[in-house]
Amino acid sequence: MRPTFSIILFTVLSGAGYGLWFLVALLLLAATLSGADTGDTLRIWPGWFGSGLALGFVLVSIGLLSSLGHLGKPLRAWRAFSQWRSSWLSREGVSAVLTYLPVLAIALYAVSAPRDAWLLTLSAVLLLLGSLATTICTANIYACLKPIAAWNNRYVVAGYLLLGLHCGALLAWVLAGLHRDVIAGPWLLPFVVMTTGIGGALLKSAYWRFIDREPGSTTAHAIGLDHAGNAGSFEHPHTQANYLTTEMGFRVARKHSRQLRGMALLGGFLLPAALALAALAWPAGAAATAWPALLAGLIGVFVERWLFFAEARHTVMLYYGARRVP
Repeated sequence: MRPTFSIILFTVLSGAGYGLWFLVALLLLAATLSGADTGDTLRIWPGWFGSGLALGFVLVSIGLLSSLGHLGKPLRAWRAFSQWRSSWLSREGVSAVLTYLPVLAIALYAVSAPRDAWLLTLSAVLLLLGSLATTICTANIYACLKPIAAWNNRYVVAGYLLLGLHCGALLAWVLAGLHRDVIAGPWLLPFVVMTTGIGGALLKSAYWRFIDREPGSTTAHAIGLDHAGNAGSFEHPHTQANYLTTEMGFRVARKHSRQLRGMALLGGFLLPAALALAALAWPAGAAATAWPALLAGLIGVFVERWLFFAEARHTVMLYYGARRVP
């Protein structure tokens, strides 16, 4: 598939925003259930919770708006909300809009500071569930496409969830270095970064092994002539490129693919995990270590997202002369 910049920007930024919201909601929920006084923390603006909510809002909003650039007629995007019964894209839009509501509720709680914490607890639960649901819907937009073997597998949804949490943890770690009012130990966020970094490296390695070993479809199989051996077309169906060959037939050289995979693994996962481990061993330098970890992580994840689209090929390319589509 052609790796369009708007879709890459959408998946990276919105995933990071929802991952950050998930961590904010999780810590808020833990604080309220433990009986801690979160009112003072929320009233300190911009405190860690407030900064996390605001940064997540910016990232999610930019990501959703950038996804409109991939539409042929962005002004008609509102029509996608009506197909939520059958379309993962529509479900994603509905879930994304609904997830804004608990964010606004938490902001209102911070301003009004009521005595009862039930609103904060309920909002934290809804924000946590909304972040998970929206990310799952985004992943299933691609995972449900059976003609694309590189997407129609069990690794895609797990990868979206883990990458979102990893990027969110990197952002949360940087914010923790800017604020001292975090309701958590100084080891928590570096530990999450280290865990998600190692987990992400293992998951993406398994995913790449899967798509490399997948036999894929052939022209002979598509027309029911497996027994006849190789099959192909005498002539191409078109004399020049069209929409399908441009969008569905993007190819990346195997040599470049290996190099980019190495960059994604090292920059996106292994280097942030190593820096997080160093922060756990030397807590005094945790704040300074978070910034290079964030920079390396975001660059690596951008490369990984580019590969996610570039290495996926649609089965329709068999019609346009490809003998095998992985």
